[in-house]
Amino acid sequence: MFGKNIERYLNKLGKFVVDGAKANLIKDKKNVTGALLNSIEFKIKKEQYGYSLGFYMFEYGEVVDKGASGQRVKRKYKDWEGKMRPTPGAGFYGKQPPTDAIFKWVKKRRIRGRVDKNWKGAGNKGGQFIKDLNLAYLIARRIKIRGIQGISFYQQPLELGWKKYGEEFLEFFGFDVIDELNNITQ
Repeated sequence: MFGKNIERYLNKLGKFVVDGAKANLIKDKKNVTGALLNSIEFKIKKEQYGYSLGFYMFEYGEVVDKGASGQRVKRKYKDWEGKMRPTPGAGFYGKQPPTDAIFKWVKKRRIRGRVDKNWKGAGNKGGQFIKDLNLAYLIARRIKIRGIQGISFYQQPLELGWKKYGEEFLEFFGFDVIDELNNITQ
């Protein structure tokens, strides 16, 4: 069967990239619920003229990986070739991320906001905790204005995987050609 070595190569590359992406998420402490971490996978599909390797994850994983621009700040990310590129998608122009999603994140992370000690107005003495919902609103507003910087958790292992396994592709392809020639001559 022609392609078994290439399929093995793609499997090796896919596993390297997925393992690297998961390790980067954990290292950068972007694993609050584990949902994104558990959604990362790869699939090899046999097509008419060869194979394709696809990487899959939850949709918001692209925002964590590549970031999103805000109204005032245009974000960039480093792609698998090492080039800086503008973040894809519309970003947060004219809209704010949902406060309820940020509220859940604030609760899981146990983040507490405080009133600035120098700001003493409207009955505040300064230093008190603010409500989590108010903190979530402030964070959402900040994201709308400044965007989110991506961490390239997927791009980095893609780059490293291509550098590490790129030259091996020809070797695996050669094994398949030799196997096919041996099958023809028998």
